[in-house]
Formats: sequence, C-alpha cells, structure tokens
Amino acid sequence: MDGKTFTQLDWDDLRHFLALATAGTFLGAAKRLGVEHATISRRVLALEMRLGRKLVDRRGRRFVLTSDGEKVAELAATIALQAAAIEQLGRTGTTDLRGHVRISAPPALSSMLLARPLVDLRRRHPGIQITLVGEKRFASLNRREADIAVRLSRPEEGDYVIMKVGEIGFHLYAAEDYLSSIPPEEWTFIGYDDSMNAAAQQIRLLEIAAGRPVALRSSVLEFQAAAARAGGGVVMLPDFAAEQSPGLRRVEEEEALTRDVWLVVHSQIKDVPAIRPVVDALKSAFRR
Repeated sequence: MDGKTFTQLDWDDLRHFLALATAGTFLGAAKRLGVEHATISRRVLALEMRLGRKLVDRRGRRFVLTSDGEKVAELAATIALQAAAIEQLGRTGTTDLRGHVRISAPPALSSMLLARPLVDLRRRHPGIQITLVGEKRFASLNRREADIAVRLSRPEEGDYVIMKVGEIGFHLYAAEDYLSSIPPEEWTFIGYDDSMNAAAQQIRLLEIAAGRPVALRSSVLEFQAAAARAGGGVVMLPDFAAEQSPGLRRVEEEEALTRDVWLVVHSQIKDVPAIRPVVDALKSAFRR
C-alpha cells in the first residue's frame, strides 16, 4: 500500500469497509449505514481492487478479515476518529439548537422510558433530529456509532463524560393465578437467552432459581413479561416494565437487584449546543 495508491482511495469505500469490520456481518454493516447489503459488498470489493490486496475472506454468509484487512481496519478507524473530531469542532462552534443526535440505549429503556421525554424535546426544539438505536452492546462513541449512550454499566475507559442519572430496581413478577396455584418449590422461571448470561439481572435470576428450571428464554423483555402474564412462570423485570404490564404481581420478597443508569457522552461533543438539551431530556426520563 504505497502512498500513491492510498491517495487514490475513495473515502466512501473505506467507510463501508470500516462498517463491515465493526459490525462483523454484511447485514449489520448495511443496517448501520442505511444501505443495501449489496452496496457493502460492492464497496469492499472496490477497495480491494484499488489496494490490490484481499481484505476479506468470504465464507458463505460469514467472513474473516485477512491480515491486510485487519491493518486497513485499524488505519480506517484512526481516519474516522480524525474526521469525527473535525466535524465535532464545527458542531461546537455553532449556537443553533439544531442538528442530528444519535442515541444508543437498551431496547426496553428505549421503548418504555425514553419516548415521552424525546417527543417533548422535539416540541421544544424542532430543529433537533433524534435517532434512537435500541441495542444491548456499548456503541462506540469514538467511531461515532452514537453521540450519547445510556447504559446499565459504567464504561471503564475512554475520553467520556459519564453521569449517573438514576437507578432501576428489579423484582420477581408472575401472574396472580400462577402464584396462587403453584408452590414456590415447583416454580419455573422466564429469563434471557444465552446472549445475556453476563447481565446482572440474569445472574441474579439464576441465583434465585437455585436449580429450578428456566423453562422459557428470550432476548426480548416484552416477550418475557407477556409469557409471565400468560402463566408461563416467574420473571425478573425492571419495575418500570412491570408497571406497564398489568396482570403481574410482584413476588413478596426483598428487592432482587438494583442497577445504576449511566449517561455517556464523548468529551469532544459535550458542549455542542444540540447535545445539551438531549442530555437534559434523558436525565428527566430517569427523574420521573
């Protein structure tokens, strides 16, 4: 990859390749950039042809980066950071309350707690546009996958402004008929699938189950609540979700778990005018 070749690169090709390397799948990269699956493949192939190097080893629907691909992904991430810093400098210099703000938050929080505060924000500041992505992973603020992240665990490193904005209590819930007809030693439980085995609420649920079966599992919290309402077993829910699930009764015992809620903003954009009211709106969601 000599200097002459590198100057001929199309940044869009590099951007699509970086999205693929970050997302891990062609479909995931396409969703992230809002393009067709074929566009990612075409752009990556164009980059490979420009470089004269194979970057991606395609294996059906799966792929792995070659050693050259890993090097290019690392360099592309650095370029993306620099481009983001330049963009953020421009955003910081304006006083207009307008612009596009991207928020990453867990799906249940997104659907149950954040809709009203963000709608109210848009009424006050119609120049601000919001994209909210419901995802369990921690989006990379450095790579501009999000401007603001709402998380249930505090980031350990990064150039971030981190604020604790609230706490969420978790309890066991079940349908009234289930609790009245099934003795505790025969309870079955409803929990997350294996993708959430490291989550504090899943760990606590397994501790409480103490060998009793977790017979229904789902990555979707709304399904877990619906299954409990239908008499499928005992579920651990955040209290805000249970409040929106009539037909469930809290199991009478001490609180099963409390988790802190963290708001994370990259330090370079914390003073961008459009960011500040969004942060305030998100804080208000947890003050309620």
